[in-house]
Amino acid sequence: MKILHLNAGAETGGGMFHILQLLEGFNQAEVILGLLEKGLMYEKAINKGIQVALFQQSSRTDFMVVKRIISYIDSNKIDIIHTHGPRANFYGYYIKKKRPQCKWVTTLHSNPELDFMGRGLPGKVFTHLHLWSLKKPDHFLAISNKFKEILVDRNISPDKITTIFNGIDFTDISMNHTVSREEFGFDSKDFIIIMVARFDPVKGHREVLKVLKELVAEDKNVKLLLVGDGHLENEIKSQAAVSKLDGNIKFLGYRTDVPSLYSLADLALLASYSESFPLVLLEAARERKPVVTTDVGGVRDLIPSNEYGWVVPVRDNEALKKAIEEAIKLKEEKQLSSIGNKLYQRSSSLFTVGNFRDSVYAAYQKVLY
Repeated sequence: MKILHLNAGAETGGGMFHILQLLEGFNQAEVILGLLEKGLMYEKAINKGIQVALFQQSSRTDFMVVKRIISYIDSNKIDIIHTHGPRANFYGYYIKKKRPQCKWVTTLHSNPELDFMGRGLPGKVFTHLHLWSLKKPDHFLAISNKFKEILVDRNISPDKITTIFNGIDFTDISMNHTVSREEFGFDSKDFIIIMVARFDPVKGHREVLKVLKELVAEDKNVKLLLVGDGHLENEIKSQAAVSKLDGNIKFLGYRTDVPSLYSLADLALLASYSESFPLVLLEAARERKPVVTTDVGGVRDLIPSNEYGWVVPVRDNEALKKAIEEAIKLKEEKQLSSIGNKLYQRSSSLFTVGNFRDSVYAAYQKVLY
């Protein structure tokens, strides 16, 4: 069995770690990572010893790349092409037309109807093209039950969909590389929230800042760590300045030491409008941090009740504020850490990287045989 994983290569967030974590645990003779750009993902894959095929595009509209990918599939006797992301899915459609004997599997890492949110008319066109391309895969991997429902609603047969939850390595913990609050100018009285997300409209930073402004106005001693980069970063910094939140927010940019940053925080936050099965929540769980998250993707598979954390409706600022206030109160009562511990126990038994890899490999065998 030989599988070519195809991704644009510009990914730096959860999607990148999802793919790399999956591939590094497989027999390296069976898997190749095909990338359309040379960036951080390329470098990390090489460092992990993953085979990489670089199908360099002269531009994002360089459609000749499809011909080069097909040539690679032929010469390397690829059995399955596994696409990740809208651009890879779009090319996957044409590859499947030219090489119908090559099985096509795709993983949806986000809601395809929201992938180009806030991008104007071009975004609407790209969304239409992406949804159109998703009519042809032989099999879909849904990272949550909710995503399976989205696919079924788009008239995809349930027989062509396998739900496979994300997983991470729970033995990789940050205890040996923690950082102190003093290094960031915080003290024990501060209630610190960490939000790890690229600056993109779908991630909900605007709503988070509105809620933070209300909490600060009520004399809540709340500090927010924003970890990530992206095209909205300057806009969010301006919003923070206008709202006079400069002293309550630290913009940390893209970081490679995210596990150590969790040691600073009392609470992890996810405010997205759409996700599949957010790896950042599993990473918070690994560090035994309680989480507040919007009701997206597979979060209810991870947090089935308030015993394990808070799940609030998307764009419901009042519910988000209430959940944070409850977490602040539990910290004052010295009960907040117990929620993080319960989340760790649940996630470390159900959402391991070993379970994740085994399930994906079984799906490949199902598609081929």
